[in-house]
Amino acid sequence: MSLLEIIILAVVQGITEFLPISSSGHLRVAAEILGIPGSTLAIDVAVHVGTLGAVLIYFWRDIVRILIGLAQFTVGRRTHGGLLGVYIVMASIPIFVVGFFGRDLIDSNLRTLEIIGWTSIVFAVLLWWADRTGMTVLNLDHLTPRNAIIIGLAQVLALIPGTSRAGVTITAARLLGYERSEAARFSMLLSIPAVAGAGLSITLN
Repeated sequence: MSLLEIIILAVVQGITEFLPISSSGHLRVAAEILGIPGSTLAIDVAVHVGTLGAVLIYFWRDIVRILIGLAQFTVGRRTHGGLLGVYIVMASIPIFVVGFFGRDLIDSNLRTLEIIGWTSIVFAVLLWWADRTGMTVLNLDHLTPRNAIIIGLAQVLALIPGTSRAGVTITAARLLGYERSEAARFSMLLSIPAVAGAGLSITLN
């Protein structure tokens, strides 16, 4: 893989990761166009580390508040930051479980350009519909265990190639009535354990 190809893939990842479109799907399409047979371990890990780093830098204030809140939570003091951290953990459990037991099966059977194309279209329509019909009355102060689990279950769909993790979690949050900005914010915070777990999984495999 040439330096130019690496730069192109990095740009594609950087642009698509934080939009409600599938970054992995667009990377696959870009690789096909460039004639790259498959990304290497180093590229896969670098892509996830870069994404994780960007989220950590941008949301560092939220992360610090969450970590402090979680520490206070352990001694019986409930704060918004601590509860948000607990909800992020709860919402991350489904994708960790399904990803651990089913990721290889999904990748070996569904990672085709046809699947990527159809899932991109279907979930784009669902996101549009959710944004048009969903109420805009809630922020993250109104997050509940039930809603966190629902958003976490929606995140599992991101294991299907071509499905945007940000897209499906924002879709679920909008259907539950969360404001656009709050839905996007929770989706980005939820990406931290998901992206870190994906990078670790790639490294170990």
